[in-house]
Amino acid sequence: MKITILGSGTSTGVPTVGCNCEVCRSTNPKNKRTRTSILISENAKNILIDTSTDLRYQTLENNIDHIDAVLYTHSHADHIHGIDDMRSFNFIQNTPIPCFGNRDTVNNIKNIFKYIFHKDQNGCTTPQLEFSIINSQLSLFKTKITPIKIMHGIIPILGYKINNMAYITDCSYIPPQSEKKLQNLDLLILDGLRYEPHPTHFNIHTAVEEAKKLNPARTLFTHLTHDLEYEKVNRELPEGMELAYDGMVVEI
Repeated sequence: MKITILGSGTSTGVPTVGCNCEVCRSTNPKNKRTRTSILISENAKNILIDTSTDLRYQTLENNIDHIDAVLYTHSHADHIHGIDDMRSFNFIQNTPIPCFGNRDTVNNIKNIFKYIFHKDQNGCTTPQLEFSIINSQLSLFKTKITPIKIMHGIIPILGYKINNMAYITDCSYIPPQSEKKLQNLDLLILDGLRYEPHPTHFNIHTAVEEAKKLNPARTLFTHLTHDLEYEKVNRELPEGMELAYDGMVVEI
């Protein structure tokens, strides 16, 4: 299974508009962060997690020519506002694309993007997406998908365990019953927003402590702000933990 980090940045992206800090001015490409998303590739199929605001750029940059399914974590703008760019994959594949999320996420997407789900669009081309509510483990193209209930502040959202790796973004708390499902992974991709505390995200310190509890073989931190300089932070992290970066590829 191949995991591609399409985007590793927080909702503003990095560089942040109007900022002249060290990270925003950095020439290191690993400090350039589009909005958070990953691609899971296995059995010649591509499963996308979230249609980020930067989806078009991300798919061009990573030479992605098909998306076979989409898993949604939640319905905040930076995780769904690239949805219209799914049209390009409909054109290529000539078929609707299955999409999954919890009930609130599916209902919110259908409300925010009503034009996609109403057929009276006077000939306009809209994404062809088929949404389903995911409540339990399913198999997509022989890949085992397990939704993981987590908390984004006071909002219950989903992370995903895919085979023996997991993607947990926009998270401030993992309930004990979910932690049990995340023990001893081959790879954990975990929210690690910044150094300072935040009400709806793990910061680096709390993310490190959570990773220690879950004991994965390798941990990547994502959804990163411009407070985190790639080389500096990696030097300070415990062994087996590092920052994700856009375009990073991991095979497990």
